[in-house]
Parts: sequence; structure tokens; C-alpha cells
Amino acid sequence: MEKRKENRTRGVLKRISGPVVTAVGLDAHMYDVVKVGKEELMGEVIKIQGENVIIQVYEDTAGIRPGEPVENTGLSLSVELGPGLLTSIYDGIQRPLEVLVNTMGNFIERGVSAPGLSHEKRWEFVPTVKKGDEVRGGDIIGTVQETNIVHKVMVPPTMKGGRIREIRAGKFTVDETVCILEDGSEIRMLQRWPVRVPRPVKEKLNPDVPLITGQRILDGLFPIAKGGTAAIPGPFGSGKTVTQQQLAKWSDAEIVVYIGCGERGNEMTEVLTEFPELEDPKTGKPLMERTVLIANTSNMPVAAREASVYTGVTIAEYFRDMGYDVSLMADSTSRWAEAMREISSRLEEMPGEEGYPAYLAARLSEFYERAGRVINLNGTDGSISVIGAVSPPGGDFSEPVTQNTLRIVKVFWALDAKLSQRRHFPAINWLNSYSLYLDRLNEWYDQEVSPEWNPLRTWALGILQKEAELQEIVQLVGSDALPDEEQVTIEVARMIREVFLQQNAYDPVDTFCPMIKQYDMMKAIKRYADLARSAQAAGATPQQIISIKSKNELPQIKFIKDYKPELEKILKDMDAEFEGLRAV
Repeated sequence: MEKRKENRTRGVLKRISGPVVTAVGLDAHMYDVVKVGKEELMGEVIKIQGENVIIQVYEDTAGIRPGEPVENTGLSLSVELGPGLLTSIYDGIQRPLEVLVNTMGNFIERGVSAPGLSHEKRWEFVPTVKKGDEVRGGDIIGTVQETNIVHKVMVPPTMKGGRIREIRAGKFTVDETVCILEDGSEIRMLQRWPVRVPRPVKEKLNPDVPLITGQRILDGLFPIAKGGTAAIPGPFGSGKTVTQQQLAKWSDAEIVVYIGCGERGNEMTEVLTEFPELEDPKTGKPLMERTVLIANTSNMPVAAREASVYTGVTIAEYFRDMGYDVSLMADSTSRWAEAMREISSRLEEMPGEEGYPAYLAARLSEFYERAGRVINLNGTDGSISVIGAVSPPGGDFSEPVTQNTLRIVKVFWALDAKLSQRRHFPAINWLNSYSLYLDRLNEWYDQEVSPEWNPLRTWALGILQKEAELQEIVQLVGSDALPDEEQVTIEVARMIREVFLQQNAYDPVDTFCPMIKQYDMMKAIKRYADLARSAQAAGATPQQIISIKSKNELPQIKFIKDYKPELEKILKDMDAEFEGLRAV
């Protein structure tokens, strides 16, 4: 964050409309941070119209009045980046909630500010470069062991760089100089970065490596690539938060940034209390040790919702620059869009569809486009995978936020209230969902799982699609009226749904399913389908095929860690039962 003006300028309030206020006599640029009123409430310039400077205030404006002072800091809305980010819980403008609670109790007062990082704590800095080395913007000069994650200290991306004159090891605060270049430039562990400006990268890479989540319906049928974008729209109670927690806990991303953007207070409380309790399966330590939480509940000022999304993605870019794979959860972008709608209406802008601003699609795109798998300025590979939850009113996917999101993201996981009511979890509708990364990921699946995997996935999706078509007939005339072959198709589809797609997030084994196990399970179902077709050709009836007992043991495989011996026994019994049918 760079200072553009030496002298702070002052103006006065002219008009107040909720979180949007107008000042006059203020020398300002777009997106300057200003202090509003006698209580110095934090705000940001969002429109300049002649002498009128229009500001969105990130705090409650009750009680302020025209004539009160407005002071321009000459700075952009920025976040502090450095050791101490992990395990932190922030509000939308990076004020650490733990510090605020310790200062003033459970109710945050207005006009209170607190730095995003501790400026007193000392960190053990270990240099990775030496005197005389040449460094440029983005290069890694040392490390700090923050939690189980190694925090890499980098030259700020905007710094020109040069040869190192002096670099020191030892314990330092984030404000102390750890490295001095020959031109006198000083490098500290602390960086400040404006949230609306994407951090620079050297090159964007193709999204051809999947983000493995351990969730069968996601990895198996609708995968997301590292550096990819996905949307999870769904009505209340369909499992958005549990799905995002599963992704945070089990995906093979090294850092998790979770943004609770405008969610209900009780739901956000659950996240804030449950996340610190979750165990990281990779280390056995708390998941919070590699997580940053941003909490902005629905009763907080609406203007801060927009800031929370940009704050989260900037923190994610910082860890990406270190060479980490980052998973960013935004729950939910609908609340962010609602905040935009409220601000837009107070600005008296021409409304678009359903009252949302005309630039809704542009803002959503601006956010999701900051995802990607990249080569950083320092030559390391890193990625940000953005997974945004959408909360359409009444589960209506035709509303503007869902539709505009679908135009941008490449993966659509459609949560279905009817599936959740039938206790089918994850309640992701396999007929409405899709992934546009499949073609790029096919080669990875061929090499890392099996050359048979991609045809198996295509076959399973075909069976589920066929079942949906047949269900319309079944509801009219009953399953017995179907041709023999289609009765078997219905049974195979049921097995795919109950054996493969259903997954128990609370079972210690089934909560995560490795890719090789997913492949073996799907292959077992395909084996049953192939044997059934052969038996039908030999004259077996659908009732005989459906009554095969060994297939009923397949669901138990999900809950067995060392499943291979049991699976082999089931397949052996299945072969024997079908052989008995042929003999009859």
C-alpha cells in the first residue's frame, strides 16, 4: 500500500444514506480509505461526482450527522501480509476478532481499528539467500516456521530488487528490517497490498491437475482442477456448509482461506467453533494451523461484505506466491451480491435484473478470475482454487447471481433439497451438475488412476441419465412394465447411487475416499452390470439377476479401510452366483 499524498486532506459530511455518505471539500482519488465523522469510521471512496465525494462506510453510520469531518488517508484499502496470518480469524476489513474481543468484549464498538498482524510478536527468521546474491521482486529470501506450514518471506513484488548488502538471521518483529540491498532498500517480513489489485505472476498454467477432495461424486464425476473455479448453489439445509468443510478438510490444497460473507450469525458461529476443532488428517494437528477465517455475518455493515471477499482472495494470492496450493471458500457470494445491490440503490444507479447493479457479472468475474494455477515471479508453482457457495432464494437457479456465476465458473455442483430430504448426501444432483475440466484432466486420470477410469465415468453418467428417462415411465406404469434389459439398468443405477455416490461425512473411513478405492468400487459395479448382461443373454430373468445376494455386500466396502480382501471375496461370490444362474 503506497502513500500518494504527503498531507492528509479534510472535508465535511454533506449527506448520509445508510452506509453511503457524501463529503465535500475533500481531495480524493477512487478507492482512497477515509475516516468519517468524529468517531473516525472507516470508509472507502467509490464515486467522485464534481465536488461530491461518495464514500461507502464499513461500519454502522447511526448517529453521525452532516457537518462532521471526513479525513482522507491517501491510502488504498489494503491488507497486512506476513507471519501470523495462519490460525487468525478476521472480520471483513482484516481486523483480528480475537484482539477486538480481548479489548472490548463480545460487542465491537465503532471506529475501532486493529492491525491485521501482531507487530510485537517476534518470529525466527532463517535466511535462504546470502550477501552478494541478486534478488528481484517476488523472490524468497528466507523462511519462518509459522505453524506446521513454512512461511516464505519474499521481496515485495513491486520492488525493483538488486544485490544483497546485508541479511540477518534471528528473531524479529514483522516491522524490523531483515535484509538491506546495495541501493539501500530495506526488506521487512511485513507486506501491505491493496485488495482490489491482483498480485502479479509470471505465467498462467493450464488447469490439468485435479484438486483431489476425497468426495466420490466430486472426484469421480465432476472434478475441479487446481486453480479452477466451482460454484455450489443450493437452498437452505441442502448441505453447502458441510460440503465446504469437507473440501477444506480433505482437499489436497496446503492452505485454506474460508470467507463467511454475510452468512447468518448462528451458521457462522458453527463454522468458527467447529473449524478450530477439526483435525487435519495430514498432520493430526488442528486444521486451523493451515487456515485463515474471515467472518462477516449478515448483521454486520453491508459494505464490509464486499471488502471481505477481496481481503480473502488477496491473502490467498500471498500464499500462492510462496508456491502453495490454496483452496478459497466463499460462503456465500449471494450475500455479497445483495450488499452490492443495497449500495447501488443508495447511489441511485440504474438497476439491472431483480434490482442487482448492471455490473454484477463484471464484479463476479473480477473475483473468480483471480483463481488460477500459475508460475510465480520466483519460479515456484502455486494455485488458488475458488469454490463459491450461492444461496438462491427458494433454491431458484434462474436468479441473476446463480446465472452470472455459471457463466464464469467451470464446475457446477448443484445441491438439491429433494435429495437431502431423502437423506442422500452429498445432496449434489448428478443430472444438473457438470465439470468443464474433464477433457484437460483425462490424461492425469489415465496416468495416475487407470486408463479404464475415464470410460468408467462416462458409462456411469450414461446409466444415471438413462435411469432418469426410465423413471418417468416407472412412475406412470410401474417398473414391471419395463423391458427386461431396462429393469436391470434401473438396478445398476440404484447401485451407483447407493454404493458410489452416497458418502457419510461423519464416518471416520467413508469421509475420505482415495481415487484408487473410487476406481475399484466403480469397477465392481460395472462388473455386476456386465455379468448381468451376459446372464440375460443366456436366458436369466431380471428377478434372478436382481436377487444376486453378493452385490448387497458392496455398500459395506465404503466403511472398511483395508477393503481389498473383502472386495475380492464379494467379486468371487458374485462370479459364482452368476455361474449358477447360467447352469440353471
